[in-house]
Amino acid sequence: MNFKEYISYDAIGLANLIKNKEIHPKELINVAFHRLKQVNDELNIITHSREERVKKESLNERTIPNGMFQGVPILMKNISQAIEGEPMSSGSKLLKDATYKHDNYFVKKFREAGFLFMGHTNTPEFGLKNITEPELYGATHNPWNTLYSPGGSSGGAAAAIASGVVPLAGASDGGGSIRIPASFTGLFGLKPTRGRTPVGPGVGRQWQGASINFVLSRSVRDSAAMLDQLQVIEPHAAFQTPLYEGSYLNDIEKSQEKSLKIAYSTESPVGTPVSEDAKKAVNNLIQLLRDEGYDIEEVNHPVDGKQLMKDYYIMNSGEMNATILSLENMLNRKLTDDDMEVESWLLHRAGKSVSAAAYSQSLSSWDIAAEKMAYFHQAYDFYITPSTAYSAPKVGELTMTKEKKEYYKEYIEKVSNVEKQDIIYDMFLPSLTYTPFTQLANLTGQPAMSLPLYLTKQGLPLGVQVMANKGEEHRLLRFARYLEQSHLWVNVNENPYFNIY
Repeated sequence: MNFKEYISYDAIGLANLIKNKEIHPKELINVAFHRLKQVNDELNIITHSREERVKKESLNERTIPNGMFQGVPILMKNISQAIEGEPMSSGSKLLKDATYKHDNYFVKKFREAGFLFMGHTNTPEFGLKNITEPELYGATHNPWNTLYSPGGSSGGAAAAIASGVVPLAGASDGGGSIRIPASFTGLFGLKPTRGRTPVGPGVGRQWQGASINFVLSRSVRDSAAMLDQLQVIEPHAAFQTPLYEGSYLNDIEKSQEKSLKIAYSTESPVGTPVSEDAKKAVNNLIQLLRDEGYDIEEVNHPVDGKQLMKDYYIMNSGEMNATILSLENMLNRKLTDDDMEVESWLLHRAGKSVSAAAYSQSLSSWDIAAEKMAYFHQAYDFYITPSTAYSAPKVGELTMTKEKKEYYKEYIEKVSNVEKQDIIYDMFLPSLTYTPFTQLANLTGQPAMSLPLYLTKQGLPLGVQVMANKGEEHRLLRFARYLEQSHLWVNVNENPYFNIY
């Protein structure tokens, strides 16, 4: 199989070739690694390769679990997706030598499905940014134009798919980290309902339920099939959502609902600018839906976006402080600002000053937002916004200068607890200006997806986000499948990088 043939199939298509004995897993692994070696020097996709080990694993089909995706190559994310016997650093130099004895529960599901693990993809330190430029591994670049970022925190995963290395990859989303890279690289990105996919062992929640593991993909049906594979009820987990009794994969082919009532907005929920491209991306979709007879209404944002972000950053601060305290216990020493990147350090220092009451109040605000959105969805089936306010930033554009880093590190030690949180908001504001739309679904626990429906004049993708009520991924996926067949859908295989064989 050559590369051109390889990229004509999604993961389901490759799995069918294997099941029909038209190709052997070892051939797919060889093609995937050949492609990875072609592009990785320029794109910087992976942090760790399992090439020698996985090539041995691919030789004998009988030793590969006989799941739906038996023998299909995949890359996992270098945070919260531990593979047995392999290192996973979370983008941090503090953890660069950490090796995991067992698959975590999320990765175990992929192994049971028959995937062959090629290694881990690049991610920012502790998954804290919407770009992928960790000091430990360097920046990942966007296959649509290598001067630009593929986003984050699942930026390595997005670059791997958008350059044709794999048809889907492990990803996670704690504030948009699936949907943002999907928007910037022309992929399909679904964040499932809170509690839908596995967590653990050793933890029952991630970022207090804001973060969830799933995948990025080129096709809607691959994501639908993966939700069938991954949905779970775990007795140990903090959050549960009822299992979907149907098949996500089968249901995407059902007739699209025509009675939907759809709300939309192109205004930033935090009052920051929104590009004309982002507005046009949404308006193009709204026009198509109006032409199809859907009931559409432009609305104001149902939740106070600025307050929601302040409450989100309180969680980030507390979680980072807890992470650093755990690492200090593990390493048996005090950590300093030299041990981590500036965002991690500042969140840690701010988190040290967050009271239990303030932390509890911030989480309560998430519940209030979730209640508001539940009432909102009694009136509207879907809520449409841009996925991102702009197309991808240039590599390095959102990375702080040395002078700015030193200023923040010095200033945060001198100010009050309230002002520390103001520093965090100010520090992330340039990034938030690019991506103000995604965090709402993380804090309310709703499913949301980014659809590749627009290309700028510069040839960069920009996604459209659709949110639904909790537990309604089946409706989102069916809607996505309907739009996948429309003239608006951007084919990622048409990006210039796919002409590099």
